[in-house]
Amino acid sequence: MFKNLFTYEGRIRRTEYGLSLIFSAIGYCIAIFLTTLSVNLIETDATGMSLLFWVFLLPVFYFNVAQNTKRCHDLGHTGWYQLIPFYGFWLLFAEGQEGVNEYGQNPKEIHRYEALSEIRSAS
Repeated sequence: MFKNLFTYEGRIRRTEYGLSLIFSAIGYCIAIFLTTLSVNLIETDATGMSLLFWVFLLPVFYFNVAQNTKRCHDLGHTGWYQLIPFYGFWLLFAEGQEGVNEYGQNPKEIHRYEALSEIRSAS
């Protein structure tokens, strides 16, 4: 879980997607806090404040888009599907495709295979 956070390749499960949404919300709050703190220390105007906010928010936004894309891949769709309004709800609740699809192996099966490999090597 949480390997290659900022790449667009591969698939992720619903659990990782839900946790990444929580982390994105926390990152958004941190961006607001850092912007407010910086503006109070520097005493800049509204334009400087908005630019500073986007500088802090850009990594959070990039992380969120990458995680959405990987979740779309788990459903067998391209990352462009995340642009559909309210598709995020579908990403949060829909079951991923079974087996291998064009974007990689099912994340649930990867963990099962690793667990079976460990059991076999222990015996």
